[in-house]
This record gives sequence, structure tokens and C-alpha cells, in this order.
Amino acid sequence: MKWDRSAWTRGRVLAGLAVVTAGLLAFHRVVPNSVGHVGSLLEQFLPWFGLVVVVLLVLALLRRSAVTLVALLLPVAAWTYLCGGLLLPGKSPGAHDLVVVQHNVSDENADPAGTARTLAGAQPDLIALEELVPAALPGYAKVLAPHYPYHAVRGTVGLWSKHPLTGTRTVDIKPREITESWERGLRAAVHTPHGEIAVYVAHLPSVRVGASGLGSTRRDESARMLGRALAAEKLKPVILLGDLNSTVDDRGLTPLTSRMNTAERGFAFSFPAAFPVARIDQVMARSATVTHIRTLPETGSDHLPVAARISLGR
Repeated sequence: MKWDRSAWTRGRVLAGLAVVTAGLLAFHRVVPNSVGHVGSLLEQFLPWFGLVVVVLLVLALLRRSAVTLVALLLPVAAWTYLCGGLLLPGKSPGAHDLVVVQHNVSDENADPAGTARTLAGAQPDLIALEELVPAALPGYAKVLAPHYPYHAVRGTVGLWSKHPLTGTRTVDIKPREITESWERGLRAAVHTPHGEIAVYVAHLPSVRVGASGLGSTRRDESARMLGRALAAEKLKPVILLGDLNSTVDDRGLTPLTSRMNTAERGFAFSFPAAFPVARIDQVMARSATVTHIRTLPETGSDHLPVAARISLGR
């Protein structure tokens, strides 16, 4: 393929798109959220900007545009900084690691027992579930009981554990606009062989994308309430498991991500199960490290389960 001097003048529009892509990646926090929560909407899909870079690269090669190829170095660098580490292999399991599973099982799940078997198949220490409904609860409990004798349920969220639980209580994360009965948060102390840890299970309000943008006001309020509860927690370490209805890049979760670390390795897109485009099911930790996260096989839910390894760093 021959390149002539015009290669530096062709494809200026493509080069401009490459620069814009780099700017959105590097400075996504400055995109305003005042109208339609546009900034939060953008942050749901930051990893997919890598696909935009690939498309621009192909077009640059077809156009034989040297200026575009040079410009593409900017979004490549920005994407690598934001997301590249997630592609690296996970660290080897350590002696003080815990394996945890997080899953929104769906209140319409027709196979609770099968779902429970899938989750238990990962052999985790802890299993957190959301959208538990009374009719399905016995199905989960029966399958999980032999290997997870300790469990707690508050409203529609639950925690199953191989290790004893104490201090279980409801965590109030209900937005003010919701007047009906609404329990979606719990806290328990888990007595592991490596020491006592606090575990929170939460299901933040759903968001909707419409003509007015991203409807996340309730979710953001609930995240602030949960953030205050985590800030007041006296135990160390702390693990948060939940359907947070957002990616960890979304500024709406800043009350949580500013206090907790997130997965160092793995994308684990969990929603929607039929074609996952984002991970909204999260595992976070404080005074511990989420070393790797992955998805588990599809269940009867519209979410995929995620399994994470947590190093307690003892």
C-alpha cells in the first residue's frame, strides 16, 4: 500500500472524530449532567468507545489517511488508561481470598432452583440476591441451604453465607418519593476464617432512558443514602454486593466509588442477559481488593450473575 503526501490531508473529518472520541474518554466528567443526566448516560458506555476507535482505524486505512492514524493515538491512549487494565489476567488466588457472587435473580424468574444451582456451582463464600419474591424464596433456600447454612433476607434482598452471620439489619436506602413498602438494603457481619467483615447487599432504583435523557434521580438519591451508611460502618473490611443499576464510571455512584474500590480485572458485562452491554451488578470493597470479576452462565433472569474474587490482604 503506497502512501503519498495527500495522506496527510485526507481524512481530516475522521481525525476530528478521533480527537472528539479521545476528549469524551479523557474528560467525560466535564460533560454536564444538568440536562437529562447526559454525563451519566455517556459514562454507562465508556468501554464501548474502544469499538469506535476500531471503526475509525478501519476507515483511516481505507482512506489511507495518515493524519487520522496519528490522531487515533489519542483515543487509544485514553481508552487504555481507563479500561486497558481490565483486560489483563487476574492475579493468582491468595490464601486470604473470598469468592462472592452477586445476582439480580429477577422477580419473574421461573426457575429459582436452577438459578441457585448455577450460583452455587461457582463455589463462592457469599451469595447476594436481589428481586427475591416470597413465592420464589423457598426454591432458593432449599438448594442453597446444604452449603450455605447462614442466610438473611430483608425485603427483596438476601445474603447466603458459608460463614456465620451476626448483626443483620435493614439499611434504609428508600428515596423520599417512594411511599410504598420498599426494602432493598441489608447489612450483616460475616465471621470468616480470616476475620469479621461487614457485607452490604443493595438494589438501587432502576433508571430509564427517554426523550428527556437518563432518569436517574431516585437512583442517585439512594446511592447517597447507601454511601452515608458505608461511611458510618465501623468494621473493616467492608464488601458491597448489589444491583446498582449503573456502571462504576457513572458519576451517580460517586458516593460509593469514592469510598470503595472496584474490580481491577474483568469487564463482566451483566445486563441485559440476552446481549450484555454494561455491568450494572457490582462488587466493591473497602480495606480489601476486588482482584477479578467475571460473569457466570445465564439463568432465568434478565441479568447475568457475576462472581468476584476479593483479597482481604492479611
